[in-house]
Amino acid sequence: MPLFPFSFSFAAPWPLWRRGLVARGTAALLALAAGAIALPAHALNATEQAASYAAQSGQTPQAARGQEFFTAKHGHEWSCASCHTAKPTVDGKHASTGKAIRPLAPAANPERFTDAAKTEKWFRRNCNDVVGRECSAGEKADVIAWLLTLKP
Repeated sequence: MPLFPFSFSFAAPWPLWRRGLVARGTAALLALAAGAIALPAHALNATEQAASYAAQSGQTPQAARGQEFFTAKHGHEWSCASCHTAKPTVDGKHASTGKAIRPLAPAANPERFTDAAKTEKWFRRNCNDVVGRECSAGEKADVIAWLLTLKP
């Protein structure tokens, strides 16, 4: 009687190039790509984020325009200042839920605008609430430029 009542094979799936399924160069590229995915993304800062939006818009960011945008209601019920306060160097509070919001200005909260995906996510959500559409790259650059001028 066999030791195992089922068929058993010692043919392992790796290395695939020995079995003729993947060329050696392709396997090396796959290993390199897997290593690159594991590396942390480059951390941005608010200045780099504003520069990125400015490059997308083709305009030079203007802090005064950013402050005006931040405090305006844009024909809707809320402005950015409704939750982030007119002085975004202090804690804010969500207008409808009352949830605390950490300061928006990078001088008061160094974590702000250091993650491009997170920045884009919150601009998308908040612009839809405040303006009723996605903000343009120029508007985002202006707001960040203004926030960079604020001191705690």
